[in-house]
Order: sequence, then C-alpha cells, then structure tokens
Amino acid sequence: MSASPLAGLPRVDRVAGHAALDAVRRRLGAEAMTLMARRAIDEARLAVRGGAACPTLDEVAARAAALAREALAARARPVINATGVVLHTNLGRAPLAGPAVDALAASAGRYTSIEIDLGTGRRGARGAFAEGGLAQLAGAEAALVVNNNAAATLLALSALALGRKVIVSRGELIEIGGGFRVPDVCARSGAELVEVGTTNRTRLADYAQALDVPGVAAILRVHPGNFRQIGFVERPPAAAIAELAHARGVLLVEDLGGGAMIDLAPHGLEGEPTVRASVAAGADVVCFSTDKVLGGPQGGALVGRAAVVERARRDPLARALRLGRLPLVALEATVALYLEGRLEEIPALAALRRPVAEVRARAEGWCAVLVARGVAASVVELEGAVGGGALAEAPVASAGVAIEGDAEGLAARLRGGDPAVVGRIHQGRLLLDARTVLPGEDEALLAAVVAAVGSSGGTG
Repeated sequence: MSASPLAGLPRVDRVAGHAALDAVRRRLGAEAMTLMARRAIDEARLAVRGGAACPTLDEVAARAAALAREALAARARPVINATGVVLHTNLGRAPLAGPAVDALAASAGRYTSIEIDLGTGRRGARGAFAEGGLAQLAGAEAALVVNNNAAATLLALSALALGRKVIVSRGELIEIGGGFRVPDVCARSGAELVEVGTTNRTRLADYAQALDVPGVAAILRVHPGNFRQIGFVERPPAAAIAELAHARGVLLVEDLGGGAMIDLAPHGLEGEPTVRASVAAGADVVCFSTDKVLGGPQGGALVGRAAVVERARRDPLARALRLGRLPLVALEATVALYLEGRLEEIPALAALRRPVAEVRARAEGWCAVLVARGVAASVVELEGAVGGGALAEAPVASAGVAIEGDAEGLAARLRGGDPAVVGRIHQGRLLLDARTVLPGEDEALLAAVVAAVGSSGGTG
C-alpha cells in the first residue's frame, strides 16, 4: 500500500524553525511564526488534496516567510506623500507640526499632568488648555474635545436631542468615508430625524414648517465638504436658520467637518467656512475635526454656548468618546501654535498656502537631479486636492514631475521601499506632486525614485 502524498508534508516545528525564516522571526516573534508555518502547511495540504505535488520543506518555509512579510506589511510606517492630496485620509490626514511631535515625544514615555492640577495636587480638568484655546480661536464661550468629528456630532445629538426630533435638509444627508451616514449617526444618538426640503433646494420656509411639529429639539446643519451642488440649488445661510431656530425655541447644531480656523480664500481655496464664522452666525454648537484643515492630531471638537457644551460634557457618551492622552498632548501643541501666530509651522496649512510658483520651482529642482541621475523625468503642471472631505475636493494648483516607464511597476516599487513613496498614475505616467512632500523629504524621495527606476532596468 503506497503512502499518502500528504505524508510528505513537513512538520510545523521544522517549518517554523527553518533558517530562511530567521529574519522575519526576529521581527514577528516565534509564536506568530509558528502560526504562519501552520497556515503554510494547511495551504499545502489543500493543494495536495487537489492534485498538486507535495511541496518541499524549503517551499513551505518560503510560503510561511511570505505570509509573515504580509503580516509585517500591515503595520503602519512612514510614507512620503507625493499624491497632491494634502489631507489624505488613507495616509493619516494632517501631519503634525514639529512642536506637536516634540510634545508627544516628551510625554509618551512618561507620566503626564493630563488630569491633575499641579498647583493644588487635586484632580484637574482634562483638556482645559486645548478646549480653552479652541474656544478662544472660534470666538465661542466653551469647547469640548472628543476623538473625532463623527463622535462630536453623535455626542451633540445625544446630549441635546435624545428622544426628540432633529431637522435636517435632504440636501445635507451626506455620507462620509467608510460608509458613515448622517441618518445613521442621528439614529444612533437616539434622536428622530425629520427630513425637510429636497435634494437640491431647501428653503427657510421648509424649516419653519417642520418646526410646527411638536417635539423638535434642534436643527442640524451639515456642511457638504465632500461634494458640491451646482445649478438649480438653494440653501439658507446659517444666520437665517439660527434666527429661526432661536425664535422657535430650538437649538442649531452645525456639523462643519473641516475645522478651518483661518480663511483660506486668500490662498485660492474658497468655500470652506471657518469655525468662527459659524459661531458668529449663531450656531449653538459647532462640531468639527481637529485633523483636517486645523492641522492637528485625530480628534473632534464641539464649540459654542457654554450651557450647551456643558450638556454635552455631562452626557454619559462623553467619557466613551473622550480624546486620548497622546492626541490631546499633540492638540495642545497645535492650538498653542495658533494662539502664538506660528501658522507656518503647521504642515497642512503650509502646504495649502504655499504659492504655486514655489511648488513649481521645487519640482524643477527635482527634475534636474533626476535627469542628471539617468531618470527620464519632466516637470508637469498638476491639480492636487485638499482632501479629508474638505472643500469638496476643489482643485489645488500644483506642480510635480512625471516619471516615464512602467508606471504601475514603478509605483509598486516606490510603495515597497523604505521610506515608502506614494504618488499617482495618470495617462500611463507616474506623477509625483511637489506640494504634499514635506520639507526635508526631497533627498529621500529622489533616492527612492532613482532606486525604483534602476531596479526596473530603465534608463534615462
């Protein structure tokens, strides 16, 4: 009787201990490497049962190593953003300012006075500096920080409208990245959604008619930051809605999203309302992200009237949604830069405000270096984007370099490099946008491009 082909499969311990796995074992750990060995053997067993030849020990070990490398690749690592999207959600949105990074480094490995009054030795107010600073910047009475903008909106609705009705324009029932929708957030908060108007036109009279229904607690106004309507459209200004809401004894909650603290219109980026403008228009509470146009770490904020913000602070959800220690430390440092007028140190703001002539000059410098090193490159005019669901992806004038050759292959090699470089492909060419590459990354970027082109066998 002949032996089963499965009998030739190697044992788990022989695969896990194979010399070819030494490097990945040190990075992943022996226990995890054993799991990868089992997975590789299981795959081989299925293949043999399907009629494939039984693999050798070396072949199974090679597959286990590949599985280990896939697992390691899932870890977050630094990336050079050459996409032209300033607030790239998949790349972590806003990079932190130097002082915020320093604050994180100083705090992360030590105990921190996050919730203690060092003067009295008693428990202190968590986030007091960041919240006070945000309120000051927004011209608001009070502020509360949480872990993202969706949390801020959820908390506001829960605290202000639980079991009651919230009016929302049909033109503002938006969906953000990841499939999160305003109606779902509203439902989860415990508030009842009341839709008014149409997709393209909502009038003040629509809100007034809905306010005739008993049980309305608030109007929710949502800034359409990730899309744009043109043509036959109508949307009442925030001040008019606030006046109506207050005359009828209900609150106005504005989900602003982007969190702009300065007007970007002088830099050619129109359409992103500032938090201060929303507060001045009469919104009782304004919700926004801290890692978008604000340029800070991931987080969300509620700013507005003190009594309203205090209701949110007392809501049981506030503890579950509070901002973590490390992002809070980074947010404090970012807010301090605003208060001190050091906006040029905030990378996202610097990228958005950089003159296109300066961006083009940088791209020309890249091109000269690359051509001198044998890479077929040319300077190109580009259109980037703000990203992060802000300014409805309005084009941002930019410039960069186009690299000739196998665009898909080059892009893959750049993503797999150290550091990883992410560009974009257009009309068969790899494009690297100079607006979003951070200061100090030029040399690493150019070395990565030269290496990627060299490994492909390409020449200038």
